[in-house]
This record gives sequence, structure tokens and C-alpha cells, in this order.
Amino acid sequence: MGDALRLDDEKQLRKLFYAGQQLPSPMGGFLEPLGVRHWPGGGALAFFECSASSLRYAMEIPKATRAERKKVREVQEDGGDPDCPRHGEGIRLVRAGKDLVCPVCGIAYGKA
Repeated sequence: MGDALRLDDEKQLRKLFYAGQQLPSPMGGFLEPLGVRHWPGGGALAFFECSASSLRYAMEIPKATRAERKKVREVQEDGGDPDCPRHGEGIRLVRAGKDLVCPVCGIAYGKA
């Protein structure tokens, strides 16, 4: 997937992605999610395919912020199962090795 094109206005598209909405494609149609690849340093790269042109696009997802990690840690300390701070309620973090990771965006938000 190294030949994926970068998306313009990633900040606005990330908001739609976190909200679970369809992402508009630069070529018309919509972007269909293909997968997420975790990057060293905590970030990730999400890959999409355009429904109209079959072109592949990539969007960078930044690593967890200090406030997001703190929020997850507080829920854990209260004995709860934390949800993804970006996707909100309903998207539970899952254990991946020693980390708690969002299954949708691939970002690690805490330790299991």
C-alpha cells in the first residue's frame, strides 16, 4: 500500500472518521476503509479506496495526546473498560500486547 495518495484537508476528514461518518473522496464518491497500519512513535496510517475511481488514499492519524491517555487511565483506575477517546462511546479499546488500542484507528491509548 506504499503507492497510496495523501489526502488534502486531513484534519477535517479525521473529524468525520472519528465520528463514524462517510468520508468524501477527492474523485467523487466515498472513501471505503481498507485498514490501519501502526507507525513507530504511536501514530498510524489509515488506508482508503475511492468508491468511484478505485484510487487508494492514505490519511495520517496522530498519536494519543497526554490528555487522552490520562482519560483512559482514569477510567481504568475506576475499574471501567475505556472507550476510544476519539471515537467515543461504543468503541472499546482492546488489548494488543501490553497496550490498549482502538480497533478502528489503531492508536494505543494506555497500558493493559
